[in-house]
Amino acid sequence: MDAFWIILTGSLVASSCGLLGCFLLLRKMTMVGDAISHAVLPGIAIAYLITDSRASFPMLLGAAIFGIITTMLIEFFSKLGKLQEDAAIGVSFTWLFSIGVILISFFAGQVDLDQECVLYGEIAYVPLQTIILDNGIDLGPEAVWMLGFNLLVVITVIVTGYKGLLVTSFDELLAASLGISTVFWHYLLMSLVSLTTVFSFESVGAIMVVAFLIGPPAIAYLLTDRLPRMLILSVLAGILSAIFGYFLAVGINGSIAGAMASVIGLQFILALFFGPKSGLNILKSNLAKNEKQKISA
Repeated sequence: MDAFWIILTGSLVASSCGLLGCFLLLRKMTMVGDAISHAVLPGIAIAYLITDSRASFPMLLGAAIFGIITTMLIEFFSKLGKLQEDAAIGVSFTWLFSIGVILISFFAGQVDLDQECVLYGEIAYVPLQTIILDNGIDLGPEAVWMLGFNLLVVITVIVTGYKGLLVTSFDELLAASLGISTVFWHYLLMSLVSLTTVFSFESVGAIMVVAFLIGPPAIAYLLTDRLPRMLILSVLAGILSAIFGYFLAVGINGSIAGAMASVIGLQFILALFFGPKSGLNILKSNLAKNEKQKISA
């Protein structure tokens, strides 16, 4: 049963991250997830210092606030300072992450909080923290319910706001001419990324969140030119990574998160070389064109 909960947890994270990652990839902002996953550390530390509790809600709230602050800082630095997007991301998350490390280090004597545990998590521990009702019924791991709710929110926003996300991701000038607010959809997407990152990293760790945000969308991008198919393929690639990654970890007695990320990398290599948009197919196409040119000459 533990295997089922671990795979389900990984699949829920992969689905949420994969859906949002597609839009981040199209906007050339895939590293925002990495920035948010590190920049939320001061929010976690401050939440603990204020509440003197390691309860999930205040930590999630503090992390979510700093996740949104991170996206605002990135936008502020890139617009006001005329910085490239990647430079603004790097400055923002390293600054906030260092503040979080300083806070935890400074209050190390009073705070029972480990930044490595916060950032890297451990998906194998998910089945241990369950929701048990007063009548003794076990509803399953708390993380599964939280991640399931988060996935439902992500799907609802994408379905209801598909047009806005689609147009603003491909052409902001066209969106503005159609009266679609690029600022609104940008911050809505960034808020969803922040919440998904915060909900996910406590269970699977920041590294897995980044892997699922970037890997499956990149795989799907190599396989199709249509966004609806890209969204579906991204989710499927993430779920396959969760399933095969778990069994790979069991087989080699290794890290589950590391095995899942490795499967993502393997899928990407296969898509890169055998996908319809790149790799061997492009090579064959170029060779065929060269042969035709030689014959015509």
